[in-house]
Amino acid sequence: MPAQILNYLRPPYHLTLAWLGDKIYRHPSHELTVIAVTGTKGKSTTVELISTILSTAGVKTASLSTIRFKIGDESRPNLYKMTTPGRFFVQKFLRDAATAGCTHVVMEMTSEGAKQYRHRFIELDALVFTNLTPEHIESHGSFLRYKEAKLSIATALEKSPKRPRRIVSNLDDEHGKDFLNINVEEKLPFSLDALNLYTLHKDGIGLIFKDGGEEITIRIPLVGLFNVYNALAAITLARSLDIPWRMIEKALGTLPPINGRVEHFYSPADGIKKITAVVDYAHTPDSLEKLYQAFKDVPKVCVLGNTGGGRDRWKRPEMAAIAEKYCDRIILTNEDPYDENPRKILEEMADGIENKAKLDIIMDRRLAIRTAFQESKSGDYVIISGKGTDPYIMGPNNTKQKWSDAEVVKEELNALSESE
Repeated sequence: MPAQILNYLRPPYHLTLAWLGDKIYRHPSHELTVIAVTGTKGKSTTVELISTILSTAGVKTASLSTIRFKIGDESRPNLYKMTTPGRFFVQKFLRDAATAGCTHVVMEMTSEGAKQYRHRFIELDALVFTNLTPEHIESHGSFLRYKEAKLSIATALEKSPKRPRRIVSNLDDEHGKDFLNINVEEKLPFSLDALNLYTLHKDGIGLIFKDGGEEITIRIPLVGLFNVYNALAAITLARSLDIPWRMIEKALGTLPPINGRVEHFYSPADGIKKITAVVDYAHTPDSLEKLYQAFKDVPKVCVLGNTGGGRDRWKRPEMAAIAEKYCDRIILTNEDPYDENPRKILEEMADGIENKAKLDIIMDRRLAIRTAFQESKSGDYVIISGKGTDPYIMGPNNTKQKWSDAEVVKEELNALSESE
């Protein structure tokens, strides 16, 4: 079929599927409070933060994100390599959540999903906007179209029959005001100005709020300024739902590790070499730089990949240049080449590095991680970025190799300790 005709037919095709999914599963979003989270970065973490706060406050909650699908106490990893799966999947998930007695659902919504109308016929109660930086430009055609896809989710909130509708938006982001420019009952901007003080440490962040005459201190076992913003987004939404400060403090203070999002691993206690490994999903220049900045005062060996074959080629040398700026040692490795030559992708990345003496290219991702541990010194941080919880390395013709950065890191740290 000619591309012009195919492009013409795609919108009604996707819209019809969205409508059918809603009908087949009997309009499940009518029975739930649906909170959507969108933005370029921080969506999965913000979903986890909101879900944790709600659950701690006694609300039976479901969540859908790049990381996992959770209904009440039941959770399973997202193995689809897409944040928002097909319309029938999402509508069935919402129906299962309602049947299980959940009252609230927190879900990621992406520009790619919006482009295929996967957000349609889901009646929203609230939308949280985290930030907006260039991504998926080749897929959407331009940054403007990428932004318009995100804004279409805000428009869906505006058209929702639910009341009250809430929009939570990052006012420190240059695009935050655009998301507040919709007709809803509650517009809830957030920014660093909402804080009396914040602190950043390599083992956590601290937030100090003033509420009337009371000072509230919340300590969270997450790192980086980006997680200050994620926490602010979640707290702003939670306070609008009248969740007490003490519940928010309890939920975030005891937050379990978030898989694949600045997730820490440590060499065994009996090992001679003490290494901290960090696994993170950072796959854009902005997110990678913010990840490295969170560990700016420690020596770093950095393992990063090809940022995905067939898309966003512009960011390859840029991400490598960021690694050169912040890392003591750089290992470029295979990630998700799809139908591109994986070696050529890494060579394009290497063009962004001037000091080739600090660079290695190791195609085998496991060997790259093993080498990083072997070459690091006691006290070093090994930062492995790009995949997070991605369950596969994608190759040509949609072939896939089962993969887990977290499992490989644990295995290689143990093997290193045994060889000492």
